[in-house]
Amino acid sequence: MKKALHPKNYRQVVFQDLNNGDKFITRSTVAAEDTITIDGTEYPLVKIHISRTSHPYFTGEERIVDIEGRVDKFKARAAAGAAGKERRAAAAQKVAKRAATKAAKAADQVNASK
Repeated sequence: MKKALHPKNYRQVVFQDLNNGDKFITRSTVAAEDTITIDGTEYPLVKIHISRTSHPYFTGEERIVDIEGRVDKFKARAAAGAAGKERRAAAAQKVAKRAATKAAKAADQVNASK
């Protein structure tokens, strides 16, 4: 068995569900910037969008959860990708045009010297 395979920085962390405010304490290595005080003890706080208390599978409720705007994010990424592709194509055409102009100038100078 490998030694030092598992992390050593396990600590008590509070996870808070943003949908219903439910909080639970568990051991974790997750990095957290926020803190919360529960029963006089300060814990790192990790905010989550869905937990066992708000997930439709566990609650029996059927609802659409789109907190992050996933469709909008996808459309924005697709538009940014298309715009980037157009910019790269325009830059490539510009470089090709410059190279053609430079080659034509060089050919004119060769022809003029003859």
